[in-house]
Amino acid sequence: MDGKFGGVKIIAGNSNRKLAQDIADYLEVPLCHADVLHFSDGEIGLNVYESVRGADVYIIQSTSAPCNDNLMELLIIIDAMKRASAGRITAVMPYYGYARQDRKAKSRDPITAKLVANLLTTAGADRIITMDLHSNQIQGFFDIPLDHLTGSGMIADYFSRLNLEDMVVVAPDAGSVKRTRKLARVLGAPFAIIDKERPKPNETEVMNVIGEVAGKNCILIDDMIDTAGTITSGADALIKMGAQSVRAGCTHGVFSGPAMERIEKSALTELVTLDTLNIPEEKQIDKLRIIKTGTLFGRAIDYVHFGRSLSKLFVERYN
Repeated sequence: MDGKFGGVKIIAGNSNRKLAQDIADYLEVPLCHADVLHFSDGEIGLNVYESVRGADVYIIQSTSAPCNDNLMELLIIIDAMKRASAGRITAVMPYYGYARQDRKAKSRDPITAKLVANLLTTAGADRIITMDLHSNQIQGFFDIPLDHLTGSGMIADYFSRLNLEDMVVVAPDAGSVKRTRKLARVLGAPFAIIDKERPKPNETEVMNVIGEVAGKNCILIDDMIDTAGTITSGADALIKMGAQSVRAGCTHGVFSGPAMERIEKSALTELVTLDTLNIPEEKQIDKLRIIKTGTLFGRAIDYVHFGRSLSKLFVERYN
């Protein structure tokens, strides 16, 4: 392969081929000629039609729905590259699944974030590039280098360009306070906190709001939105408390189950997410805004390939 990235091979899994193509286009490197196939019983196979011997291989794959299939697909591609004598194997995981179980909250809980880290390492990955892990401690679960990018700067830029008056950034729960404080500092706005109780998984009950939201243009921020219960109940509560408008932003739009229906019916004016997960057309409702990340991941691959520091990619102004 000729050009600046002559030693680079990019392989796309099936989870988000559009993002993989965006990354390849930025680097001006064609996607590796490979097919991920499924046998009739569901087993996953792989055909790679070009040599990867000695190459710097980057596998683009989020462990999004169907999460088990996509995770297994990633492990199989890594194993194939190792057995094909690739020089270095980097798993580019825009969305790192199974991250919500990162500690033992009660007896006999699994720690799946660590389990997946072990599986990736055992399969043969030499490096991981990911974005906005559910908790920063997951970085310590890996015994191989991990580059942790942040997409929050792009979300901050989007809201900054709206030039909203009387803006306040709101944490949808206590776990998002640090992220909210950072965004509020970048936007030069105050922040508030929604105090909620979760009776059972994927159900939320808003209890109180700490901070001034009446007459304000509110921005809710979170790392991921799954069933959208937290964000939509928070938005509705803010409107009831006199907020002028409510917008929301997240890095990972999982949008499972009743998410899109809830968002459509909620008080949200708009919801901004990144394209770390493939969002099918039927879920791209009018309230949804999708920001592309191909350039950021392409720059990360550029820096890793040439041994340059990635610091400014995930520090820059959102710090």
